[in-house]
Amino acid sequence: MTLEQIVVILLIGAAAGWLGSFLFKGRGLGVVGNIVVGILGSFVGSWLLAKLNVSIGSSPIVNAILTGAIGAFVILFVINLFTGGRRD
Repeated sequence: MTLEQIVVILLIGAAAGWLGSFLFKGRGLGVVGNIVVGILGSFVGSWLLAKLNVSIGSSPIVNAILTGAIGAFVILFVINLFTGGRRD
């Protein structure tokens, strides 16, 4: 994996995490939090959309960001269930 590929993955993860956290709570989680949630969200979103047999976005980058944002939203929803909405 090249440095360019790693940078693209981190940027897409950050965008997806920010979008997912913004939609869920109305604010971001910080740069590192957005990247982590976005990258994990990409895996969750890919699995979920494959199970639902759904494809979104026509551009590969738009698809990656939206899939990651959906997954990030799901992750944040599950975390919210266990923490009762607290962000300590």
